[in-house]
Amino acid sequence: MFKLAVAQTLRDEGYNVMRASEVGQDRADDQDVLQKAIAEDRVLITLDEHFGDWVILPLNEHPGVIRLRVHPTTSENVLEVLLPFLRSHSLEHFRDHLVILSSKSRRVKWIHTAAR
Repeated sequence: MFKLAVAQTLRDEGYNVMRASEVGQDRADDQDVLQKAIAEDRVLITLDEHFGDWVILPLNEHPGVIRLRVHPTTSENVLEVLLPFLRSHSLEHFRDHLVILSSKSRRVKWIHTAAR
């Protein structure tokens, strides 16, 4: 969903990034992408608003989902919102949460998604 420049910048920052298109999942449905992220213990970062619809994608335990609301969705705008946020949190903070980041208001919404 993100351009290579976003992935490369994250890699340059030390994050272990895998793009869906790099592993043959560029046309996979949301559930398959999510299951791969869970299986590999990866936080999923997406622009896809369907990842916030728990009727379609109910979550139990998972490494985390970060949903970006960035308009326009340029690489620069994505990185402007995402990088400071990632720098200020460890990956464990995202476990069992949907985090919605909004570029307009710089708002962050944390939603706990898994029953404990």
